[in-house]
Amino acid sequence: MSDRESMPGSCDRTRRAAVARSVSPSFDNAVTGYFGTRRPSISEAEGSHAAYVAALRAHGTEVTVLPALAEHPDCCFTEDTAVIVGGTAVIPNMGHPSREGEQRAVVEHLSDRYEIDRMPKGSTLDGGDVVFYDDRYLIGVSTRTNRLGAEYLAAKAEASDYHVELIDVPGSTLHLTTVMSSPREGTIIAAEGHLAESQLGPLAEELLWVPNSETYAANTIGYSDDRVILSAGFPVTRQVMLDAGFSVTSVDMDSIMQADGSLTCLSVFTE
Repeated sequence: MSDRESMPGSCDRTRRAAVARSVSPSFDNAVTGYFGTRRPSISEAEGSHAAYVAALRAHGTEVTVLPALAEHPDCCFTEDTAVIVGGTAVIPNMGHPSREGEQRAVVEHLSDRYEIDRMPKGSTLDGGDVVFYDDRYLIGVSTRTNRLGAEYLAAKAEASDYHVELIDVPGSTLHLTTVMSSPREGTIIAAEGHLAESQLGPLAEELLWVPNSETYAANTIGYSDDRVILSAGFPVTRQVMLDAGFSVTSVDMDSIMQADGSLTCLSVFTE
């Protein structure tokens, strides 16, 4: 099987399998600074996480949920801990010091299926800065992902015959996936006020913009057959997606949002 044939279902949006992790009992101490308006609630986050996992399973994804890590408040955001490239799981040095160590259990879970490749010292990357877009990896250079980390992952992707685009992520947002996603082939949805038309327009056959006031909802999980999971409570974005022909499932993510987490943050799609 070639690297291209073994790519995770996040590229073709089949999303057959994913690994997630339960909400930490210290989640109320998660790192915040963008969306949060109040201290995160552990019990509410657990409810949102359960609804999220149920939504993935309803769309046909087999979800493995790893146990929470009490010493890591942000541990439910597993997306940041690994990036799948062909038959390899690239394990980054996390962009925030408090998150180092979250990778360990994810590595143990993935090591039966994937070769493990740890990023070199000095490089940092969060998986939240990676958008899987058809035959491309869109990699953000941000406050969490430095250029060394982005270029290391880019080289891995290019070696597996994938195209790569490096995108400078503005300080107005945490990660690239915070303000954009790709819900179907050729389509990018992005929030106004963060990335420029000149950055995304040349990449997309269809570019859907949502208002800055609904930035959070630009993070979507697309499935084949124009199915998409959205965060609940963002009516303009929901209508944009309906008008574009999507079948929409909504999940209440407010408690996760308080810790600056979004839909894609909660899992690594592995098949």
